[in-house]
Amino acid sequence: MTQFRPVGTQATKIEEVRLLVEEAEAIRLNDLEGLDQEDCAQRMNVSRSTFSRILDSARHKIADALLNGKGIRIEGGNYEMAVRRFRCVSGHEWDVPFERLIAGPPEACPKCDTPSVMPLFPPGMGRGGWRHGRGPYR
Repeated sequence: MTQFRPVGTQATKIEEVRLLVEEAEAIRLNDLEGLDQEDCAQRMNVSRSTFSRILDSARHKIADALLNGKGIRIEGGNYEMAVRRFRCVSGHEWDVPFERLIAGPPEACPKCDTPSVMPLFPPGMGRGGWRHGRGPYR
């Protein structure tokens, strides 16, 4: 989701706050995933103090929207779209950009055309850790 608004309001008549993509990611990592700020900063490839500023800004905007009846629009900011690495049973490895993963995982290896492919998980993520919406940060 990229836009939220109070129930019963018209989209054209409501004031909105703009939550940057990195602010939404900071909220997701810290408040939803429960990671400490040091781990969050590392995942987002920013300093701990920068992460803290991003998180504070996000929380302020969300509080403003919730308490003052404003909509929230998630857009813009500084981020990189992640890539996902895959391997086939023959051992070939390749990267698939996030934009292409939206349509689904690859159906076959681009080198040998085998349909037996699996994602390679980043260190520390394990099998259940990757989510479709996780990805703007490497």
